[in-house]
Amino acid sequence: MKETIFNIGYDLITKEIPGGSRVLDLGCGDGELLAELKRKKRIEGFGIEISPESVGIALSKGVFACQADIDEGLSDYKDNSFDYVILNQTIQNTKRPEYVLREIMRIGTRVIISFPNFSHILIRMNLFFRGKMPKTKSLPYEWYDTPNIHMLSIKDFRTFCRQKGFSIEKEINFNTNINNSTSSKKIVFPNLFAMYGLFVLKKD
Repeated sequence: MKETIFNIGYDLITKEIPGGSRVLDLGCGDGELLAELKRKKRIEGFGIEISPESVGIALSKGVFACQADIDEGLSDYKDNSFDYVILNQTIQNTKRPEYVLREIMRIGTRVIISFPNFSHILIRMNLFFRGKMPKTKSLPYEWYDTPNIHMLSIKDFRTFCRQKGFSIEKEINFNTNINNSTSSKKIVFPNLFAMYGLFVLKKD
């Protein structure tokens, strides 16, 4: 399960990106999303990943990727270098989310961010009834080996964007089935019932 969590939402992200776009995927993992975008949308794609092993896999798929820590900044990239910057299931792993987000808004015209919703009902029930840190499909790690250092909810992210001046162009809340395919059903009370949130941000 830990190996597949980063495949979440690929179909939704692919729908949001026009053909021929210049795309940067931060925390690109094994490069599968960029490879899919190249196949389906003919994008010009680049990836950054902290794991050297994952970078090697991405390169073997024909994806241009390099090893780097996005928490250290993106100073090598000029303003508006990309049409889209993707931060898929990664923002909760960053040490300085606001700094990282300002950097990617600087270099991208639009930003796509997705993350697990820590306010989902199953997580609340785990904490309430078991009194233990939750372990679910969207958060499959133990408390001692999780890469997640900033847990957030969908409502948290909306508030964060409003307070920090980030403009939300689109919000998609979704759940997944056993194959990680996204559900097309509209979710009522997404902060409670959506496993994941996906946001498209744009420059003002």
